[in-house]
Amino acid sequence: MSIFPFLKSNTDQIRSLNPSDFKAAIADKNVQLIDVRTAQEYAQGTINKAKLIDVSSADFEQKIEKLDKTCPVAVFCHSGARSMYAAKVLAKKGFSTVYNLKGGIVFWR
Repeated sequence: MSIFPFLKSNTDQIRSLNPSDFKAAIADKNVQLIDVRTAQEYAQGTINKAKLIDVSSADFEQKIEKLDKTCPVAVFCHSGARSMYAAKVLAKKGFSTVYNLKGGIVFWR
């Protein structure tokens, strides 16, 4: 047990996946696929069927509350940093399974 329990992050639910494993995970029709980049980045191209919820927007947490916590969520961004932040927020909010695209959409292409 840590002497600083407040430093423990809820990362048990987060799985960072390489592009091929991420592709397999999002093939499941129950997975909610979320692009956490900006609207401008999203407009330049995204993964098929991804919903845009910009992690840097003021209403990010309100928007993710509308997602189904019982279904897995898969997140991605440009290089993986913002999506890992988003994944940690989702895990903290009680989402049981969160997939993060390791390396972001850069490695997806």
